[in-house]
Amino acid sequence: MLLAKNLKYLRSESGITQAELAAKLGVQRSMISAYEDGRSEPKLWALEVITNTFGVSLDELLHHDIQHNGRKAHFQKEIRILTIAVDDSDRENITMVPQKASAGYLNGFADPEYMESLPQFHLPNLSKNNTYRAFELSGDSMLPLVPGTIVIGSYVEQLRDIRSGQTYVLVTSTEGVVYKRVFNYLEENGKLFLVSDNEHYKPYEVKGEDVLEIWEARAFISTDFPNPKDKSKPVSLDDISQMILELKAEITRMR
Repeated sequence: MLLAKNLKYLRSESGITQAELAAKLGVQRSMISAYEDGRSEPKLWALEVITNTFGVSLDELLHHDIQHNGRKAHFQKEIRILTIAVDDSDRENITMVPQKASAGYLNGFADPEYMESLPQFHLPNLSKNNTYRAFELSGDSMLPLVPGTIVIGSYVEQLRDIRSGQTYVLVTSTEGVVYKRVFNYLEENGKLFLVSDNEHYKPYEVKGEDVLEIWEARAFISTDFPNPKDKSKPVSLDDISQMILELKAEITRMR
Protein backbone atom coordinates (compact mmCIF):
# COMPACT_ATOMS: atom_id res chain seq x y z
CA MET A 1 0.00 0.00 0.00
CA LEU A 2 1.35 3.41 -1.00
CA LEU A 3 -0.40 5.49 1.64
CA ALA A 4 2.74 6.61 3.51
CA LYS A 5 4.66 7.59 0.37
CA ASN A 6 1.70 9.37 -1.24
CA LEU A 7 0.80 11.27 1.92
CA LYS A 8 4.33 12.58 2.34
CA TYR A 9 4.53 13.58 -1.34
CA LEU A 10 1.14 15.30 -1.44
CA ARG A 11 1.79 17.20 1.76
CA SER A 12 5.17 18.39 0.53
CA GLU A 13 3.85 19.37 -2.91
CA SER A 14 0.97 21.30 -1.33
CA GLY A 15 3.31 23.21 0.98
CA ILE A 16 1.51 21.97 4.09
CA THR A 17 3.63 21.26 7.17
CA GLN A 18 3.14 18.23 9.37
CA ALA A 19 1.92 20.53 12.13
CA GLU A 20 -0.69 22.11 9.83
CA LEU A 21 -1.99 18.73 8.67
CA ALA A 22 -2.03 17.52 12.26
CA ALA A 23 -4.21 20.51 13.18
CA LYS A 24 -6.67 19.62 10.41
CA LEU A 25 -6.89 16.07 11.74
CA GLY A 26 -6.89 17.04 15.40
CA VAL A 27 -3.88 14.83 16.21
CA GLN A 28 -0.32 15.36 17.38
CA ARG A 29 2.35 16.23 14.78
CA SER A 30 4.18 13.02 15.68
CA MET A 31 1.17 11.07 14.39
CA ILE A 32 1.60 12.60 10.90
CA SER A 33 5.26 11.56 11.02
CA ALA A 34 4.14 8.04 11.93
CA TYR A 35 1.71 7.99 8.99
CA GLU A 36 4.42 9.09 6.57
CA ASP A 37 6.95 6.59 7.92
CA GLY A 38 4.47 3.73 7.70
CA ARG A 39 4.52 3.13 11.46
CA SER A 40 0.81 3.88 11.81
CA GLU A 41 -2.23 4.16 9.53
CA PRO A 42 -4.99 6.79 9.65
CA LYS A 43 -8.49 5.83 10.72
CA LEU A 44 -11.34 6.15 8.21
CA TRP A 45 -12.39 9.58 9.48
CA ALA A 46 -8.79 10.79 9.12
CA LEU A 47 -8.58 9.38 5.58
CA GLU A 48 -11.71 11.38 4.74
CA VAL A 49 -10.03 14.61 5.84
CA ILE A 50 -6.82 13.71 3.96
CA THR A 51 -8.57 12.92 0.67
CA ASN A 52 -10.61 16.13 0.87
CA THR A 53 -7.52 18.20 1.76
CA PHE A 54 -5.48 17.00 -1.21
CA GLY A 55 -8.34 16.39 -3.68
CA VAL A 56 -7.61 12.71 -4.27
CA SER A 57 -9.72 9.56 -4.18
CA LEU A 58 -9.18 6.91 -1.54
CA ASP A 59 -8.16 4.40 -4.21
CA GLU A 60 -5.57 6.81 -5.62
CA LEU A 61 -4.18 7.60 -2.18
CA LEU A 62 -3.78 3.95 -1.19
CA HIS A 63 -2.83 2.18 -4.41
CA HIS A 64 -1.45 4.62 -7.01
CA ASP A 65 2.17 5.84 -7.01
CA ILE A 66 1.37 9.53 -7.46
CA GLN A 67 4.97 10.77 -7.37
CA HIS A 68 6.23 8.52 -10.17
CA ASN A 69 3.07 7.93 -12.22
CA GLY A 70 1.35 11.29 -11.82
CA ARG A 71 -2.27 11.86 -10.92
CA LYS A 72 -4.94 9.59 -12.34
CA ALA A 73 -7.33 10.94 -14.97
CA HIS A 74 -10.05 12.80 -13.11
CA PHE A 75 -12.89 10.83 -14.64
CA GLN A 76 -11.44 7.59 -13.26
CA LYS A 77 -11.28 8.78 -9.68
CA GLU A 78 -13.74 7.74 -7.02
CA ILE A 79 -16.13 10.28 -5.69
CA ARG A 80 -14.95 11.48 -2.29
CA ILE A 81 -15.56 9.38 0.80
CA LEU A 82 -19.25 9.57 1.67
CA THR A 83 -20.44 10.98 4.97
CA ILE A 84 -23.61 9.23 6.17
CA ALA A 85 -25.97 9.51 9.13
CA VAL A 86 -27.34 6.52 11.04
CA ASP A 87 -30.16 6.02 13.53
CA ASP A 88 -30.00 4.46 17.01
CA SER A 89 -30.14 0.98 15.43
CA ASP A 90 -27.13 1.78 13.23
CA ARG A 91 -29.30 1.83 10.11
CA GLU A 92 -28.38 4.34 7.44
CA ASN A 93 -30.78 7.25 7.23
CA ILE A 94 -31.77 8.96 4.01
CA THR A 95 -30.48 12.49 4.45
CA MET A 96 -32.74 15.16 3.00
CA VAL A 97 -31.17 18.21 1.32
CA PRO A 98 -33.90 20.89 1.13
CA GLN A 99 -33.78 23.44 -1.66
CA LYS A 100 -32.69 26.19 0.76
CA ALA A 101 -29.81 24.02 2.04
CA SER A 102 -28.33 23.14 -1.36
CA ALA A 103 -25.77 25.96 -1.28
CA GLY A 104 -24.61 25.01 2.20
CA TYR A 105 -24.41 21.36 1.16
CA LEU A 106 -21.50 22.18 -1.18
CA ASN A 107 -19.39 23.12 1.82
CA GLY A 108 -20.85 20.72 4.37
CA PHE A 109 -21.36 17.40 2.59
CA ALA A 110 -18.18 15.97 4.13
CA ASP A 111 -18.87 17.38 7.61
CA PRO A 112 -20.58 14.82 9.90
CA GLU A 113 -22.01 17.53 12.16
CA TYR A 114 -23.55 19.39 9.21
CA MET A 115 -25.01 16.18 7.77
CA GLU A 116 -26.59 15.31 11.11
CA SER A 117 -28.27 18.74 11.16
CA LEU A 118 -30.23 17.95 7.98
CA PRO A 119 -33.60 16.11 8.06
CA GLN A 120 -33.37 12.30 8.14
CA PHE A 121 -35.91 9.63 7.22
CA HIS A 122 -36.39 6.04 6.02
CA LEU A 123 -38.31 4.58 3.09
CA PRO A 124 -39.44 0.97 2.59
CA ASN A 125 -38.64 -1.16 -0.46
CA LEU A 126 -35.22 0.34 -1.16
CA SER A 127 -32.22 -1.97 -1.42
CA LYS A 128 -30.23 -2.09 1.79
CA ASN A 129 -27.03 -2.48 -0.25
CA ASN A 130 -27.06 1.14 -1.39
CA THR A 131 -26.74 4.53 0.26
CA TYR A 132 -29.45 7.06 -0.56
CA ARG A 133 -29.84 10.82 -0.35
CA ALA A 134 -32.87 13.01 -1.06
CA PHE A 135 -32.76 16.35 -2.87
CA GLU A 136 -35.57 18.88 -3.25
CA LEU A 137 -35.87 20.18 -6.81
CA SER A 138 -36.07 23.83 -7.81
CA GLY A 139 -37.08 25.18 -11.20
CA ASP A 140 -38.97 23.49 -14.03
CA SER A 141 -36.07 22.16 -16.11
CA MET A 142 -37.03 18.51 -15.49
CA LEU A 143 -40.76 18.48 -16.20
CA PRO A 144 -43.03 16.70 -15.48
CA LEU A 145 -41.27 16.77 -12.07
CA VAL A 146 -42.23 20.15 -10.62
CA PRO A 147 -40.39 22.42 -8.16
CA GLY A 148 -40.58 20.99 -4.66
CA THR A 149 -40.41 17.39 -5.83
CA ILE A 150 -38.01 15.30 -3.75
CA VAL A 151 -35.74 13.02 -5.77
CA ILE A 152 -34.14 10.09 -3.96
CA GLY A 153 -30.79 9.11 -5.42
CA SER A 154 -28.52 6.09 -4.96
CA TYR A 155 -24.84 6.92 -4.45
CA VAL A 156 -22.53 6.30 -7.44
CA GLU A 157 -18.91 5.72 -6.39
CA GLN A 158 -17.14 6.22 -9.72
CA LEU A 159 -17.84 8.57 -12.59
CA ARG A 160 -17.18 5.87 -15.16
CA ASP A 161 -20.30 4.06 -13.88
CA ILE A 162 -22.57 6.87 -15.13
CA ARG A 163 -25.01 5.45 -17.70
CA SER A 164 -25.82 7.75 -20.60
CA GLY A 165 -29.45 8.77 -20.78
CA GLN A 166 -30.22 8.17 -17.10
CA THR A 167 -31.13 10.90 -14.64
CA TYR A 168 -28.82 11.88 -11.79
CA VAL A 169 -28.42 14.46 -9.07
CA LEU A 170 -24.94 15.95 -9.44
CA VAL A 171 -23.14 17.95 -6.80
CA THR A 172 -20.57 20.06 -8.65
CA SER A 173 -18.15 22.82 -7.76
CA THR A 174 -19.29 24.86 -10.78
CA GLU A 175 -23.06 24.37 -11.09
CA GLY A 176 -24.01 23.51 -7.50
CA VAL A 177 -26.63 20.80 -6.96
CA VAL A 178 -28.48 19.93 -10.19
CA TYR A 179 -30.83 17.19 -11.36
CA LYS A 180 -30.32 16.35 -15.04
CA ARG A 181 -30.27 13.61 -17.64
CA VAL A 182 -26.59 12.80 -18.10
CA PHE A 183 -24.60 11.64 -21.12
CA ASN A 184 -21.18 10.22 -20.40
CA TYR A 185 -18.37 11.47 -22.70
CA LEU A 186 -15.61 11.11 -20.11
CA GLU A 187 -13.59 8.68 -22.19
CA GLU A 188 -13.65 11.09 -25.14
CA ASN A 189 -13.01 14.46 -23.53
CA GLY A 190 -13.33 14.12 -19.76
CA LYS A 191 -16.76 15.78 -19.71
CA LEU A 192 -20.41 15.05 -19.00
CA PHE A 193 -23.30 16.51 -21.00
CA LEU A 194 -26.23 17.55 -18.83
CA VAL A 195 -29.64 17.70 -20.49
CA SER A 196 -32.98 18.99 -19.20
CA ASP A 197 -36.20 17.15 -19.99
CA ASN A 198 -37.80 20.55 -20.55
CA GLU A 199 -36.92 21.48 -24.13
CA HIS A 200 -36.74 25.18 -23.24
CA TYR A 201 -33.43 24.59 -21.45
CA LYS A 202 -30.27 24.01 -23.48
CA PRO A 203 -27.89 21.19 -22.56
CA TYR A 204 -24.47 22.06 -21.23
CA GLU A 205 -21.25 20.32 -20.25
CA VAL A 206 -19.47 19.75 -16.94
CA LYS A 207 -15.89 18.59 -16.46
CA GLY A 208 -15.50 15.30 -14.65
CA GLU A 209 -13.04 16.92 -12.26
CA ASP A 210 -15.74 19.35 -11.10
CA VAL A 211 -18.10 16.61 -9.91
CA LEU A 212 -18.05 16.19 -6.13
CA GLU A 213 -20.86 13.65 -5.74
CA ILE A 214 -23.31 11.90 -8.05
CA TRP A 215 -26.58 10.15 -7.18
CA GLU A 216 -28.59 8.02 -9.61
CA ALA A 217 -32.30 8.85 -9.39
CA ARG A 218 -34.28 5.89 -8.00
CA ALA A 219 -37.54 7.40 -6.72
CA PHE A 220 -39.34 10.67 -6.14
CA ILE A 221 -41.87 12.12 -3.71
CA SER A 222 -44.30 14.80 -4.85
CA THR A 223 -47.51 16.39 -3.59
CA ASP A 224 -48.32 17.47 -7.15
CA PHE A 225 -50.50 14.82 -8.82
CA PRO A 226 -50.25 14.41 -12.62
CA ASN A 227 -52.89 16.29 -14.60
CA PRO A 228 -54.01 14.37 -17.71
CA LYS A 229 -54.86 17.70 -19.36
CA ASP A 230 -51.33 18.99 -18.86
CA LYS A 231 -49.76 19.10 -22.29
CA SER A 232 -46.23 19.62 -20.98
CA LYS A 233 -44.16 16.68 -22.17
CA PRO A 234 -40.53 15.82 -21.57
CA VAL A 235 -38.35 15.60 -24.64
CA SER A 236 -37.65 12.15 -26.06
CA LEU A 237 -34.24 10.49 -26.10
CA ASP A 238 -34.10 11.14 -29.86
CA ASP A 239 -34.63 14.85 -29.17
CA ILE A 240 -31.92 14.77 -26.52
CA SER A 241 -29.49 13.02 -28.85
CA GLN A 242 -30.12 15.66 -31.49
CA MET A 243 -29.50 18.45 -28.94
CA ILE A 244 -26.22 16.79 -27.95
CA LEU A 245 -25.08 16.66 -31.59
CA GLU A 246 -26.02 20.30 -32.09
CA LEU A 247 -24.19 21.33 -28.93
CA LYS A 248 -21.04 19.44 -29.94
CA ALA A 249 -21.17 21.02 -33.39
CA GLU A 250 -21.54 24.47 -31.82
CA ILE A 251 -18.55 23.82 -29.53
CA THR A 252 -16.50 22.67 -32.54
CA ARG A 253 -17.34 25.87 -34.43
CA MET A 254 -16.35 27.99 -31.44
CA ARG A 255 -12.93 26.37 -31.38
